[in-house]
Amino acid sequence: MHINTGASDEQQARRGGVLLKAVGVTVGVTAVAQLVVAGSLIALDAVKKKERKHREAPRPGTFHTAVEDSHLSIYTLGAELYDDMILAIDSAERTIQMETFIWKDDAVGRRFMDAINRAAERGVTVHVLYDGFANLVVPHSFYRGFSEKVNVFRMPVLGRRFWKGPIRHNGFNHSKILVVDETVGFVGGYNIGETYARQWRDTHVREVGPAVWGLRHSVKRVWNDVFERGEKIPWVEPANWDPEVQVSANLPVQLVYPIRQMYLNAIERASDHIWITTPYFIPDQQILKALLAASERGVDVRVMVPKDSNHIVADWVSRGFYGQMLDSGVTILLYSASMIHAKTATIDGVWSTVGTANIDRLSLSFNYETNIEIIDEGFATEMEKVFRSDLQHCDVLTSPEWRDRNPLARVAEVILVPLRSFL
Repeated sequence: MHINTGASDEQQARRGGVLLKAVGVTVGVTAVAQLVVAGSLIALDAVKKKERKHREAPRPGTFHTAVEDSHLSIYTLGAELYDDMILAIDSAERTIQMETFIWKDDAVGRRFMDAINRAAERGVTVHVLYDGFANLVVPHSFYRGFSEKVNVFRMPVLGRRFWKGPIRHNGFNHSKILVVDETVGFVGGYNIGETYARQWRDTHVREVGPAVWGLRHSVKRVWNDVFERGEKIPWVEPANWDPEVQVSANLPVQLVYPIRQMYLNAIERASDHIWITTPYFIPDQQILKALLAASERGVDVRVMVPKDSNHIVADWVSRGFYGQMLDSGVTILLYSASMIHAKTATIDGVWSTVGTANIDRLSLSFNYETNIEIIDEGFATEMEKVFRSDLQHCDVLTSPEWRDRNPLARVAEVILVPLRSFL
């Protein structure tokens, strides 16, 4: 029995072909529009950067507190942080593990290189990891300056074992960690370079005591599981089983991404306030919904971002979330004094995190990242001091002001929406 569908196979094929062509044209037009908008924004930003004067970033201060048996320091000025990191390296007697994203060939970068080499030459076992993609613009000759006694791994841009799994063998090494003699550890947003020393507002934490174990273990996992050659970093026994200072570290090679869940758990517990600072705010739907729900139940949700970051396309993609956030009562703070690169949050005067992960797809679902999570009222108090200090340099975005923005800006934001999954 033959059922007449009203169209021959040939007609259906033609319709299918027309549909595919239409989809192809739509995708092509969208891609071209995105390129035009992104290119225009980058060109405009380049012009603006030439007109901007370099100035020192505001410095909230350096804050100290104790959590359990460890002493924690919060740094907000790169120059002071670098001095203490170099002092720790120069004082090393047994081991140094160092992991960073950007390592510039400038006075600061060479200072760290020299200190690392001195430590290796006096017999300290040194392991250094840095990202290849982030340092493409840095001459390879600079990295050839490491002593032969330093164990070095450059996370390759290409040449990884993609055939074993594109997701597992991917991700940038975005962590910034220094661990010395298993007793002193540093982690936070600071890369290594002169620009970051004084011109960027960032946040880093130093740990002295048993809390350092988590940072050391984080570096060990990356070195031993990703770099499968050379001298391994041995396991050491932690001082306690359930510390108040814990480390959440993304490990793409094992499909482990705990930082995102760490944020979700904390946001969903919030009953009073959530204060977040991030340089790039491009949340996935679960993070966004959790923040909006918190605000709608009466939590004071504040998100601090740069007024103008070093990645203008990311800024504009982020703008696409502002209307929804403002409608739900979220306070958006635009830091205007300098580039703010801190990746921090503090909730309800109890929970805090400082680390390397931004609130974006790359950090939470793609990169090697490391954050410390601290459940301690004393530490949260110090983090709130930092936030309030930064607040003095922010413009508060209001809903009427946002609604009255240029219509062309609205068009650009819509065109850039598909980029959310890639930033």
